[in-house]
Amino acid sequence: MAPRRVRPQQPLAPHGIPGHLVEFVEALRGQGISVGPSETVDAGRVMTVLGLGDREVLREGIACAVLRRPDHRDTFDALFDLWFPAALGAKTVLDDDEAGDDPQGLPPEDVEAMRAALLDLLSDNAELADLDERLAAMIAQIVEAYGRYNSSRGPSYSSYQALKAMNLDDLEGRLLAGLLAPYGDEPTPTQEQIAKALAAQRITQLRKMVEGETKRRTAEQLGRDHVQMYGVPQLAENVEFLRASGEQLRQMQRVVKPLARMLATRLAARRRRSRSGEIDLRKTLRKSMSTGGVPIDVVLKKPHPARPELVVLCDVSGSVAGFSHFTLMLVHALRQQFSRVRVFAFIDTTDEVTELFGPDADLAVAVQRITREAGVYTRDGHSDYGHAFASFMDRWPNALSPRSSLLVLGDGRNNYRNPELDLLSHMVNSARHAHWLNPEPKHLWGSGDSAAPRYQDVITMHECRSAKQLASVIDQLLPV
Repeated sequence: MAPRRVRPQQPLAPHGIPGHLVEFVEALRGQGISVGPSETVDAGRVMTVLGLGDREVLREGIACAVLRRPDHRDTFDALFDLWFPAALGAKTVLDDDEAGDDPQGLPPEDVEAMRAALLDLLSDNAELADLDERLAAMIAQIVEAYGRYNSSRGPSYSSYQALKAMNLDDLEGRLLAGLLAPYGDEPTPTQEQIAKALAAQRITQLRKMVEGETKRRTAEQLGRDHVQMYGVPQLAENVEFLRASGEQLRQMQRVVKPLARMLATRLAARRRRSRSGEIDLRKTLRKSMSTGGVPIDVVLKKPHPARPELVVLCDVSGSVAGFSHFTLMLVHALRQQFSRVRVFAFIDTTDEVTELFGPDADLAVAVQRITREAGVYTRDGHSDYGHAFASFMDRWPNALSPRSSLLVLGDGRNNYRNPELDLLSHMVNSARHAHWLNPEPKHLWGSGDSAAPRYQDVITMHECRSAKQLASVIDQLLPV
């Protein structure tokens, strides 16, 4: 059998430690994490003080120097693992002839023996924080033995293949049985619940270790850029609403308050700048009579800014529910910037849900109650913007006034039904301002059953695919 060709290892830091740190900071910026020159200098000082001996201590030190928000930590950790890997190559700690009965000396084809040894290691580690080098070495062997495959670009690694070979569901069941064994045949409900939580936690940790090892080996074979493009989690504010998973949507909810504080601060600054008012030409000329008609003293009008009313009309159907819920949370956090906020939800029929979003309301519960308690559908439960506009105007004809700002949330996909453009035009003309926030990419407007281009002729429509983009649009639309 011909020896396997091994790609020569590239130097980990070809530009030295300072250059390597700068490249790491550039990678963080590429993912949207703001790291300035001062933070970069601080990270360099951290490396000088802590050294490279303890990788986890170095991780925490650099994180303290460069991160400003805790929700950026997952992305930072993924990039840190790429730029400061735990090891190079197969990451073995024992030679084959020294392995003896050690699990990592098992032949790759003996899957059951590998799983049994992995179960023993998981059971022996009382604390997940103390996962020892033997388990880390076994993870490396699992990835090498079962996750390796040949791609068009050469050897690569798949965490899916490695995890499938380990059959984690069965492994979790066996681990749970081992944790419950000391309690006899009838453990108490509390003991059973604790054992289930511990087994699930250890399997989750195992999954993360396999995925991390896969990314490390893939980065060695295909380069960091390849893994950074596909394997690094996006920041919550950059995840697209329509592609977000349940966990990503939950992470995005934690972004609402920081975004709201930022937007409120900007609005307050704009209002302070606008307090001087415009020049009152009539009073300025009258005052200039005492100086022979020379306008020495300029008289300014006293501004009387009034906070407008906000009327939100949002689609809560399944396709855009995550976007609508996030936007409602953001609007709720900014409610003090408006004299009154009224919220209307619809799928094919509109109903007012303002009472669900009181000052002390639990927002997560409120958005769940909308579809359960509000009359948002009376037909087939599919989006019907035209009938939603008709029911809104029929039940609340005076909801919009010259003091109102109208905000429509939805993708404009009307299932080929009557869009009722005349009704929307009447609503727009009744309000002082009117804007439509669409979570779909602009190049998809008009495709399939999308009526977005037709609505765009009547109302100003903005693309809002992510929390960051939404905050930018809301920042521009907030009244001064």
